[in-house]
Amino acid sequence: MRSILVSEVTAAVKKLCIEANYYLPDDIYAALKKGEEEEISPVGKDILTDICTNADIAKAEDIPICQDTGTAVVFVKIGQEVHLEGGLLTEAINEGVRQGYTEGYLRKSIVENPLYRVNTKDNTPAIIHYEIVEGENIDIMLAPKGGGSENMSKVYMLTPSQGVAGVKKAVLEAVTLAGPNACLPVVVGIGIGGNFEKCTLLAKTALTREIGSHNKDPRMAALETELLEEINKLGIGPQGLGGVVTALAVHIEDYPCHIASMPLAINMGCHVNRHKHVRI
Repeated sequence: MRSILVSEVTAAVKKLCIEANYYLPDDIYAALKKGEEEEISPVGKDILTDICTNADIAKAEDIPICQDTGTAVVFVKIGQEVHLEGGLLTEAINEGVRQGYTEGYLRKSIVENPLYRVNTKDNTPAIIHYEIVEGENIDIMLAPKGGGSENMSKVYMLTPSQGVAGVKKAVLEAVTLAGPNACLPVVVGIGIGGNFEKCTLLAKTALTREIGSHNKDPRMAALETELLEEINKLGIGPQGLGGVVTALAVHIEDYPCHIASMPLAINMGCHVNRHKHVRI
């Protein structure tokens, strides 16, 4: 059994909030540079160059990559041999978000009620997903999620008979409907299976995978590759102004489901697709 003070979690989350918003992940940056080389549209190529330049400036100046510093989405894997001391874990995580967004001069985007919309002024509460795992560590993945790409995400409750063809049709439809509003090029996170709420969590989790990684099931991995090719044939291009780099990656996560169901969630990740991990 290992004891961890929740104050350590607060400090880690604070740092993650700032660094995830200031520094573009290496895999995203590399994919954008690759896209810059491959884009055949002069306008699209210029956009990708500007996106990379913006990331370079943000890193050099220690300022946010994007003015929308997002909802703080936190994935927490807690080893079952961990004993937490000094307070409640959820409160500690939210305190880290509060400190990170305040001291990092990050935009506060959370309102306390979806209808009456008074800003909480510190970007709390975070959206936190917990998972109990083996071991004596705490793994935290923080993924700030901007409103523009999130608003373009979709859930489809497909029937099993629609099969792979139905999934492809829905994904291409979702990307087409999103158009420029998801801040292209996107990373497309797809969750298939589970139920209504599980598929959306799968899609969100898929966005935290490293670009270039694939689903462990070779059939799903092949579908990821095929969908990426089909999306980039749509001609939407960077920022929706035409081109062949509409998406940087397609990531699929799947889960067993009921015989009568085939839930499908498509979560759009904008071209910064921020996420950062720490182990305590």
